[in-house]
Amino acid sequence: MRKKVLFFVEAMGGGVFTYITNLANGLSKEFEIYVAYATRPQTPKDYKKYFNKDVHLIKVKNFDRKISFKDINAFFEMKKICQVIKPDIIHLHSSKAGILGRWAFNGKKIPLFYTPHGYSFLMTDISKQKEKFYRILEKMSASRNCTTISCSYGENQETKEFTTKACYVDNGINIEKINKIIAHTKKKKNKKPVVFTIGRISIQKDPVLFNKIAEHFKDLKFVWIGDGKLRNKLTSSNIEVVGWKNENEVLRLANSYDIFLLTSKWEGLPMSLLEAMYLKKICIASNVIGNNNVITNNYDGFLCNNLSDYINVICKLMNEGIPDELLINAKKEIINHYNSTVMARGYASIYRKALENR
Repeated sequence: MRKKVLFFVEAMGGGVFTYITNLANGLSKEFEIYVAYATRPQTPKDYKKYFNKDVHLIKVKNFDRKISFKDINAFFEMKKICQVIKPDIIHLHSSKAGILGRWAFNGKKIPLFYTPHGYSFLMTDISKQKEKFYRILEKMSASRNCTTISCSYGENQETKEFTTKACYVDNGINIEKINKIIAHTKKKKNKKPVVFTIGRISIQKDPVLFNKIAEHFKDLKFVWIGDGKLRNKLTSSNIEVVGWKNENEVLRLANSYDIFLLTSKWEGLPMSLLEAMYLKKICIASNVIGNNNVITNNYDGFLCNNLSDYINVICKLMNEGIPDELLINAKKEIINHYNSTVMARGYASIYRKALENR
């Protein structure tokens, strides 16, 4: 009889959604997987179709992104779901579920795990008071009987400031699925490189910086796949915002462009970056945790610290052309390390050891 694994996921949107579907589907052959979740605006409308038929989905009514009194209801709802499912493993995903879950469950009879997907205190759009508050919450919660499994080396280093019960399994993308989606997509030969990004138009992704870069290269087309509250910051006339698309459409669009630009102020380990590398796109990313754990500067992509860095890299590419060796290195890195098969294998090994030691 397969052991039951219960995921709690408050932030099931964007890269976290891709991660959860890849991990749940990858583990479902060995474990009986339950996903207790809440959706976000960017969650696909047909999200249930992304999961294998044997993955059980449970909607958590009281999960909410903001800190509110609803969190108390969510706390007890999580406990109730656990009583009904009777899991052998509980795995908490993202900060909200991670905080509530580590206090709702003691981790003694049922092994308890937590994956931050980018710590809240690393956000640069919050006040110093909030940053301190989030750090205190994480530090207090880290004292609970729970192992934190980070999704990148950098995130694991942050975790070690709070607890020794820490390890990491790098994010991975579903290569087979991507191959099927792009198999019948004809690559366009653009007269000039098209620069693109993927994600929510939010402070995290720094649309202001993206806009400044676009303004400097008026003769190039820039595309933002996604949408968000800060759409009005993308004012440069050469930027096209295409809005939210389903996974198939996103990958087909990405496959037709040339340069992936990621101006994030903070990250966990972005799935969009891994996908772009696998599609052999030139990747130019901000030098922050997550991005700099997967990209080695000038080997499989480029890391930038400021506007000048981005401009210099793009100018160099325009003058010297796109180096084939760099694209090959990027794709090899994904195939050998950052794929969902390797990721699922890593989590399965951790779960098995926990069950043996229980």
